[in-house]
Amino acid sequence: MPAEEGNASMRNHRSMDYEQAIAYLLSFADFERSGRFSTRTDLAPMQRLLREVGDPQLGRLTVHIAGSKGKGSVAAMISSILKECGLKVGTFISPHLHSFRERIQIDGNPIGRDDFAALAGELPPAVEQVKAAFPKRELVTFDLFTAMAFMRFRRTHVDVQVMETGLGGRLDSTNALEKKEVCVITPIGLEHTNILGDTVEQIAGEKAGIITPGAVVVMAAQPEPAAAVIRSAGCRQGARLVETGAICRVERLGHDLDGQDFRLETDVRTYELRLPLLGRHQLENAATAVVAVESLAPYGVQVGPEEVRRGLAGVRWPGRLEVIERRPLLVLDGAHSAEAARRLRETLLEDFSFSRCVLVAGLSKDKNAAAFAAELTALKPSVIAVRASHPRSAPASDVAAAFAALDAPTLILEDVRAAVDAARGLAEPDDLICVTGSLFVVAEARAYLLGIEEHGA
Repeated sequence: MPAEEGNASMRNHRSMDYEQAIAYLLSFADFERSGRFSTRTDLAPMQRLLREVGDPQLGRLTVHIAGSKGKGSVAAMISSILKECGLKVGTFISPHLHSFRERIQIDGNPIGRDDFAALAGELPPAVEQVKAAFPKRELVTFDLFTAMAFMRFRRTHVDVQVMETGLGGRLDSTNALEKKEVCVITPIGLEHTNILGDTVEQIAGEKAGIITPGAVVVMAAQPEPAAAVIRSAGCRQGARLVETGAICRVERLGHDLDGQDFRLETDVRTYELRLPLLGRHQLENAATAVVAVESLAPYGVQVGPEEVRRGLAGVRWPGRLEVIERRPLLVLDGAHSAEAARRLRETLLEDFSFSRCVLVAGLSKDKNAAAFAAELTALKPSVIAVRASHPRSAPASDVAAAFAALDAPTLILEDVRAAVDAARGLAEPDDLICVTGSLFVVAEARAYLLGIEEHGA
């Protein structure tokens, strides 16, 4: 092990298998599973943790992504394009769909179980050092996942690390980097208002906290109040702001159930592209991703139209308007908020042809079920309300009540697999089944439909 990777990981290494590693990581405060958020005023414990394992976040180009919508899609697109440029790419995403291993990827491939366990086994001595230094503070599960990603990226000698924030930006674990080459801010809306603030401006301020001095800031189209906050933050940091809404022109040329063709014009060149992701909003995400990669040119990243074409054509982002079956149509989409439900409704009505709609829907406890249901009633759906096995899942009765209040015929089936089977029983060949809401629900349905055995691991 290289000496620069720190001393803590070389002392008291704890041997773990994969299941033990997961149990250890989940023994810390975990907002994703419990909804319990560890209040913090700075990133000092996270920075100390990284120092204890040798500051593995340093030494490579960084693209850092924050936002309320589309950040995972943008991360996947950027990573795919960079790989086509001949670079070795590390990607950190959250949450995962089926396996914790998906969060740490090299060139699109999740980390192996043994490597994951080995990294987790190196953390306990470093964690103890942090506890000693900050006895009244606590690390959280996401801190440890982030450290493991940086450690993996150093050891595999990636050229670029693409980091998706977990929650917010300013105080997110991934923001323990003093320098990034490109900061990307995807569309911002109201989310986690009890943590990030109850106005778009406050939330934008948290997201803009990822901006570091001298970075290029690629800003997707935003509500003007959010855009003003981001512009101000970029100016304070001496960053160069690139607004995709001002420099990009996107024209959709065609679409089918396998994707969409479009023309993208940036201030660098014009591209003719194919994207195997559905929804007009994904074309906006693609524009943001392409501009972000173009912004790495001063750092030696050679990207041309062919690399962009191959990268976008090869991108994979499952569980987002993903067509699993065709007669009847069966679509999975993790539309976990009212805004995401609106985009889902618009795409289904514009791009899909069907007679009746059967929704299998479930949400997390912190989501607005009434607003979610209001966006989807235009589909005139029959609704099967479900509850995923995830601990943060809302009772199926809450989801059912939201739809029933809008006069949608509603059935409650707590088990996701039973709900999928029931939807198949209700649907005729020309109908549409859409499994939506929480990504936890989508993941359980996808694992069942595709026979994925590692789901939940």
